[in-house]
Amino acid sequence: MKSICFYFQVHQPFRLKRYRFFDIGNDHYYYDDFANDDIITRIAQHSYIPAAQSLLKMIEDTKGAFRCAISITGVALEQCEQYVPEFIDLLKKLSDTGKVEFLAETYDHSLASLADPEEFAIQVKLHSDKIYELFGQKPKVFRNSELIYSDELAPQLTAMGFKGCITEGAKHILGWKSPNYVYSAASSPKLKLLLKNDKLSDDITMRFSDSSWSEYPLTADKYIGWIADTPQEEQVFNLFMNLETFGEFHQANTGIFQFLEALPRFAADRGISFMTPTEAVKTFKPVAELSVVHPISWADEARDTSAWLGNKLQNEAFQKLYSVAERVRLTDNRQLKQDWGRLQASDHFFYMSTKHFADGAAHSMFSPYDSPYDAFTNYMNVLADFIVRVEEQYPMSIENEELNSLLTTIRNQAREIETLNKEVETYRLNEEHLNEEHLLRKVAKAEAKPAPKAEAKPAKKAPAKKAEAKPAAKKAPAKKAAKKA
Repeated sequence: MKSICFYFQVHQPFRLKRYRFFDIGNDHYYYDDFANDDIITRIAQHSYIPAAQSLLKMIEDTKGAFRCAISITGVALEQCEQYVPEFIDLLKKLSDTGKVEFLAETYDHSLASLADPEEFAIQVKLHSDKIYELFGQKPKVFRNSELIYSDELAPQLTAMGFKGCITEGAKHILGWKSPNYVYSAASSPKLKLLLKNDKLSDDITMRFSDSSWSEYPLTADKYIGWIADTPQEEQVFNLFMNLETFGEFHQANTGIFQFLEALPRFAADRGISFMTPTEAVKTFKPVAELSVVHPISWADEARDTSAWLGNKLQNEAFQKLYSVAERVRLTDNRQLKQDWGRLQASDHFFYMSTKHFADGAAHSMFSPYDSPYDAFTNYMNVLADFIVRVEEQYPMSIENEELNSLLTTIRNQAREIETLNKEVETYRLNEEHLNEEHLLRKVAKAEAKPAPKAEAKPAKKAPAKKAEAKPAAKKAPAKKAAKKA
């Protein structure tokens, strides 16, 4: 039986305000609160909330036969909690159905996996903890920022306990292979890979309301028919897209919500089921190992990382940001760490892209800046102030070698303290055990005391007998006196 695996992405960065050179050192607040509030509120009303309501309706109408997955970044969750808490309530209802799976990803939608494994692990844990806190789920499948994946990432994900990872079904990686199967990672075979079906996903996200498209208008019956007509042995059709597809990229008057809600009915007629990513990796065995030497993503025509690191502006900003990573991790300053996370969002680098044609149009459509150079200048001004704050705690005059030596010493001391704490805990438990044994002995002695007292009562009569014998002892001298007489 063929299965459809739907996954919907929700992400909104904390957008930066206009930050000038003269603000460096004087203004440590970097965010455009008005824009952040306005954008997420508008998109939530047009897209997130009605889309979530449609998903809930689809689950109820099919009595749980419809299933899907949602991945929402930590920074998006923070904004939703602040500005549109009703959307969080809807997500909780979806989670309570048991038919919606929440995926793991980096908390800040960062590119940390390309630069700093330690930071990457920290962000993934922060995100998983946030998902568990809000929705009571411990994610089992991972989705990296922008579906970025390579062979280097797989062993890390396996070590973190993930069973699967979803990524792009890039043509230059697949070659003649189909994305409609489960694969395993070449560098860590225990990790299963779910690959996005690029064409079927883009038919919805990019072409649904395009009247010049040869297949316009797209109906649910036609769409499910395309899936049903594929070779019988193909297993799972991974349809990965942004949730903004529904109501934002394609407005409600295009019929996008009706299209979505009709899919389960036509799928059932053709014997096609729905699965969550975890169900897919548990149900299907990998058909082959897949090797991805260079990182891939779902962005732009190249499906690589050039959308964020494709020019000198982007690379300079990226390297400057991660040059202070070790110093930031040493600090206990909560605000500094929060800014550090928000400045890592991939969106800031996306706005700096200088690509042209279709890719360039996509970048400019999402960018709040007039040009990539404006985006670079604004970001670097903010980053300069951020680095000043980091230097106040850990001066840059300390060489990296010296800092690394210091970090090694601190980590060794931390391990030693941990070992000593374990020893102290062991001694404490031993002491408690000895105290318990001592107490048990006391109780045993206390319970045994009445028996000796009962035996001692007859012994008290012995002195009475001795008292009766005393007069006889006194008469003996009288007999001796008579003999003398």
